[in-house]
Amino acid sequence: MRSVFALIAAWSLGSLAQADEINVEIHQINSQGVGPAIGFIRAADSPAGLVLTPDVKGLAPGPHGFHVHEFASCGPGEKDGKPAAGMAAGNHFDPKGTGKHAGPTGEGHLGDLPVLKVEADGIAREPVTAGRLRVADLKGRSLMIHAENDNYADKPGGARIACGAIN
Repeated sequence: MRSVFALIAAWSLGSLAQADEINVEIHQINSQGVGPAIGFIRAADSPAGLVLTPDVKGLAPGPHGFHVHEFASCGPGEKDGKPAAGMAAGNHFDPKGTGKHAGPTGEGHLGDLPVLKVEADGIAREPVTAGRLRVADLKGRSLMIHAENDNYADKPGGARIACGAIN
């Protein structure tokens, strides 16, 4: 009987461990909707926080704004009365209602992630760590890649160009 309980306990722990890591499929997005997949981002818990390891291709080289948005949708919506990509994802994830865009270590949005770096070949591979987040925080949200760099003040990355919904 002990071996049955040990097996059940081991299985339960294995299930919990798998919940500490997810793969998020990332798609191109535009004002008409969600396009083809361009890769994945693996999200895994670590002692330092949430580690996001991209394997995403087809992006312009250089730094890109990168955020957790509040809803698990990558669909288009309206911005300033015009169709715009990814607006169904809502705003940056901000459960405390800070209203501040203060960067990944600041006291603002929890959805502010470190900048995503894209190499000259158009592929993002370099992991980033968000010390204030865990995999569990991503459920029901989306990961958003923006066209431009993010200065964590008045320029949060420009247009939304790629997204992955996390249900």
